[in-house]
Amino acid sequence: MAAPSLPSPPGRARALFGHWPEWGRDPVKLLEDGAKLGKVFEIQLSSRTFVGYSPAWNKAILSDLETFRSKDSLSKAVPYLNGGVITRDAPEHKDEKSQLLRQFHTRPMGDVRLSLRDTFAANLPIGEFDALEWADIAVMRSLNAVFFSGQFSEPLLQAYLAPLRKGFPAPFLPQPLLFRRFNAELERLLRRRKLEGGQDILFHLSSLQGALEETRIALGAAHDTTTHSLAWAAWMVTHHPQYTDKEWIPLLVKETLRLYPPGWVGSRRVAKTVTLEGIKLPKGSMVFYSPYLSHRDPDLWEDPLEFRPERWKRGKPPAWGYLPFGAGERICLGMNLANVLLEEALGLLVKSKMIPLRGDPSPVSGVTLGPRGPLMINRL
Repeated sequence: MAAPSLPSPPGRARALFGHWPEWGRDPVKLLEDGAKLGKVFEIQLSSRTFVGYSPAWNKAILSDLETFRSKDSLSKAVPYLNGGVITRDAPEHKDEKSQLLRQFHTRPMGDVRLSLRDTFAANLPIGEFDALEWADIAVMRSLNAVFFSGQFSEPLLQAYLAPLRKGFPAPFLPQPLLFRRFNAELERLLRRRKLEGGQDILFHLSSLQGALEETRIALGAAHDTTTHSLAWAAWMVTHHPQYTDKEWIPLLVKETLRLYPPGWVGSRRVAKTVTLEGIKLPKGSMVFYSPYLSHRDPDLWEDPLEFRPERWKRGKPPAWGYLPFGAGERICLGMNLANVLLEEALGLLVKSKMIPLRGDPSPVSGVTLGPRGPLMINRL
């Protein structure tokens, strides 16, 4: 028996194409329209897709790894994310992630912080600049430093990451030649680490089976998300200069990630029929959770559309209501690295006065959520 119908946002040609036209044009608006109908709603993509954003929904989707599986979810459609620990399901996921965590965080975070600080200090903008373009290059170089000690070919690294910054369908298209060139360079550096040792992330991952794939996936997941967060944070602080003192920087990062979570939606495939929030989810259907919707839910946040870093001084965020890096067992491996990177970059950036000139910070969705741009700033 089919699951009963749920509220569903309008679609111009639903009988023929479901919600694909709306998803292709502006998926964030599609989710916002659905959220006006209730805490759980339905959209029609390749299969029935149930979208929820309450804490109870988030907790169930992110905790019950036997029922809600990563295999065959949206990440499968993105070559940059289709592989490694991201696509592993229970029970293999837990052991593999534990191994990666041990290796990923072997290098003391203090050393990583110094490396990032030096890289950003060498790439600080002067005068008029586009925060989005600057963040793209600065984050790429900082990741090159901590992943590869700056030894990865920068033109190749830039070419490899460029499709992630583009709109649909660029990040979803196969890039066999580009991926072969990238893998060859990565294999060269892996051989070098095994012979010579090192202190970067690649060295600590080099002893693992599947080190090449895990490194490639981690890099792809890290670049776009951090680039967009840094660009938004830089733009927001120019409009709110009262938050430039050192003690505000971590709170400014948290608030930027709340209002503009780069991982704006997550997906899972339902492995067995289950009832959640009183709704029957059939086996094989897709479920979405949306940090973007949860972070803007007025039931969870006071004045959710306002940029207010001071809200983080009042206590912890709502349980399962703040998910910039996911949550539970599948929480992002690079969470600590991303936070340190953003804090170091902003801490250096705000030492000089910055004036917003012109720009469009409105969110645009692709693989990640990013500002439409440009975001022109004058750093004096």
